[in-house]
Amino acid sequence: MHSDELKQLVVEAIEEVKGNDITCLNVAGQTSVTDFMVIACGTSNRHVKSLADNIIDQCKKNGVRPLGVEGQDKSEWVLVDLGDVVVHLMLPATRQFYDLERLWDNSDLVAVEPS
Repeated sequence: MHSDELKQLVVEAIEEVKGNDITCLNVAGQTSVTDFMVIACGTSNRHVKSLADNIIDQCKKNGVRPLGVEGQDKSEWVLVDLGDVVVHLMLPATRQFYDLERLWDNSDLVAVEPS
């Protein structure tokens, strides 16, 4: 699956479970680790975990296996590594504190409007 298609699959999986403040960062020119970072918020630890679970399920249905998943024990910040797309799912306070968008501010930032 092409990285743009995978990014879209992730965004749709987040929207399906009502994730908030979805942002996609094109970081291909800044790192060789991944092409896109998708950042989104959940309203509670349980919601963040549900977002991660849905992304993993939808990716597996489309033949994509995560390379790794971190943070599901506390679910304040769950990272889902899909290779070409790395997903950061956070509680709003955690997202504000770490401010990943600022760290990657040279990337092509694309906010996703709710569908």
